[in-house]
Amino acid sequence: MMTKENPNPICAFVVSEDGICEPISTVQSLDKMGRATGYAWYHFDLNDCTFETWAKTALPIAVANALTQPETRPRCDQMEGGLILNLRGVNLNPGANPDDMVSVRLWVRDGLIISTRVRKVWAMDSIRVRMETGKGPASVTTFLADLINVLTKRIEKVSLELVEGTDELEEGSLDPNQTVTSDLATLRQSVIKMRRFVRPQNEAIADLASGQIWELDAHVSNLLKETVNRTTRTMEELDATSDRLQAIQDHLDVLHASALGRNSYVLSVVAAIFLPLGFLTGLFGINVGGMPLTDGGHGFWVVTIGSALIGIVLYLAFRRLKWL
Repeated sequence: MMTKENPNPICAFVVSEDGICEPISTVQSLDKMGRATGYAWYHFDLNDCTFETWAKTALPIAVANALTQPETRPRCDQMEGGLILNLRGVNLNPGANPDDMVSVRLWVRDGLIISTRVRKVWAMDSIRVRMETGKGPASVTTFLADLINVLTKRIEKVSLELVEGTDELEEGSLDPNQTVTSDLATLRQSVIKMRRFVRPQNEAIADLASGQIWELDAHVSNLLKETVNRTTRTMEELDATSDRLQAIQDHLDVLHASALGRNSYVLSVVAAIFLPLGFLTGLFGINVGGMPLTDGGHGFWVVTIGSALIGIVLYLAFRRLKWL
């Protein structure tokens, strides 16, 4: 029976050996949660303030701490006679960026799965929807394989979108009329966020697929190994995308430096041409006695024409020296 200390699960199901699912609404003590045949799945929201208190009294303290950590990274470790599995998935919640990956924490033992999340994980929700139809994964390991497969499939989709975005940036970087700096920064940030979790997740899935941490049947082991291969390929795509984005950044930096150098060079040449002219006009601008041409009617034109000739001579000299 529910008490005020017990949290309300997002969903909870009892699953028989043939995959028939029945929803349950009560959170029982730990020794009653497990199933001799089939398994039970309890999915909790960490935003429910009663869950942490319940977990620290009903679960082993190490498990409770692992399930309620505010920040996690993908991992797969044995703990308290079970398995702690932390996974990450792309954020498909409305208004969120997919690369802002969401986490799901699971503690698994024979006949029992306890999972928690802070933000909605749509891969978990897809399993819930399946179970509500009355049919779900027939075993704990099949549940894990299905969850990991859905998480990986959605990560692959986002990774492919990043690759396509990089292709467009490469084309845009060749067009001097397009500005791609802001898009480049956004893509690089997305790739960095994805790489942060995909690499350790690949290691965690590989540890699980090895069968050394948790016993697996041959079918599930093969499914997980295939998922490891796909995750590895995604990780390599993200690494290649990061290198391509860095190459685009280097290309833009070279173009910027070249334009800056060219402009600086032109300004230096112009300054070299006008330096003697500035000296000449400054010299004739001083108000002291004895200045030539001050009393002549054509003094202004003599100085103007002389300055123009000096400028032309300097221009021709720079052209001959190949400075222009």
